[in-house]
Amino acid sequence: KVRHWRVDREEKYEIVEKWFLKDLEMIDGKEADADNPYFEMHFNKVYEMEAYSCASKYTFTRTLKRLNATYLKKNFKIVNFDDTYLNDDSMWSSSNRDFLVLTKVCFYASNLLCLSLCRLS
Repeated sequence: KVRHWRVDREEKYEIVEKWFLKDLEMIDGKEADADNPYFEMHFNKVYEMEAYSCASKYTFTRTLKRLNATYLKKNFKIVNFDDTYLNDDSMWSSSNRDFLVLTKVCFYASNLLCLSLCRLS
């Protein structure tokens, strides 16, 4: 857990608490269908967390999931997350592909805008 604050124009960070991945029992995203940065991490105690954004909450959870799959292969629960954005095989799962998808969506939207402004003769 990291504490963040500002002093004038300088960003300050301090490590407040540390946990081991092997002790993680569950990550609760609180609401799978809402865009909120809040989640809980369940160890021997439940910790309320707030990410910078909903996207960073998913990125953090995907990272923990990957680390667990690579090193521990422990079965911890991930609840109240949208699986579409959580799975590695999803096109939404990595930052690189997120950018690619966003670029495609913008491209299609601009094409639709151009087509809607063009006069049909």
